[in-house]
Amino acid sequence: MSNSESADLIDTLVGLDPQGSTYAARHFRTKVLNGTQASYDALFSPALGLSLTYRWLVALYASRLSGANELAEHYLEQARANNVEESLIEAVESGQLDGVNDNILESILLFTRKLIQKPIEGDQAALLELKQVGVATPDIVALAQLIAFLSYQIRLVAGLKAMQALEKTA
Repeated sequence: MSNSESADLIDTLVGLDPQGSTYAARHFRTKVLNGTQASYDALFSPALGLSLTYRWLVALYASRLSGANELAEHYLEQARANNVEESLIEAVESGQLDGVNDNILESILLFTRKLIQKPIEGDQAALLELKQVGVATPDIVALAQLIAFLSYQIRLVAGLKAMQALEKTA
């Protein structure tokens, strides 16, 4: 699914029923709903400086690390649709980052793992590691914003799925 194919990625991935109470709760604050989709669109815009290949792989990795299967499948599809090298996809999918033959990408993925699994480790030293391998400051900022958004997106999907499960048992 490309950015333009769906008015709302989260509704599509979670499969929210427009007649359901979970859908109604999510759509209660249109500003938040639209802001979430606009953030996705902006963070995956080709105009953003950080390599789009890197961004799809970061999103796939963060989703896999978090057990967010719907999001991981979406990002896997996007990586493939955007011609990301299959060996890189396989390395990210398996979590075997030593299979990544790109020092910058490997550092970016290690930083992603730190922020997803142990955010306290995303400190000045972690940022300096990115700079040392050649990641420009604007790209570090974009990367941090992407990972923060992914954390939000992962939690949003998990929360909606929980609400949807409760709705089905009620």
